[in-house]
Amino acid sequence: MPDTLCRISGRQRRLFRPHYFSLLIRKIVTQESERSIPKKVLCVEDDRDTCEVLHFVMTDYEFTAVHSVEEAKPLIESQSYDLYILDNWLPDGSGVDLCKKIREKHTRTPIIFTSAIGQLKEIDLAMEAGADRYLVKPYEPEALIKTVKELLHDPSVKLGAES
Repeated sequence: MPDTLCRISGRQRRLFRPHYFSLLIRKIVTQESERSIPKKVLCVEDDRDTCEVLHFVMTDYEFTAVHSVEEAKPLIESQSYDLYILDNWLPDGSGVDLCKKIREKHTRTPIIFTSAIGQLKEIDLAMEAGADRYLVKPYEPEALIKTVKELLHDPSVKLGAES
């Protein structure tokens, strides 16, 4: 039985062997299924206006926003997210402490801090807790989208603490 799917000759023949063809189909199907399922994002931000803006600019993602640590904890425990966006200072706790809690359960899930506090000490604390990026407010929405895409779609990006 010939190893080609159509009548071709020479060096192109190896591209059309059934094995290569099945690998190609599998890759296409995987890419399509990844595109069709939106990535889940949990945002923990006390400022409701900021949440509305983030929800608007992140239309390609399944975006959930909560406004306190207490609202976030049950979601972190019961659901799986592809990315977390945390504010540093929340009304009932610290974003840094919440980041540590997330890292206990989700060691590789990307975490982005967005905060008006741009002091080096605060940034260092967030990064030591396991944050992958820290954006200082105000920032352009495009900067957040670029960061999200980089963390979710680039396999060469080093993510959080390794388990």
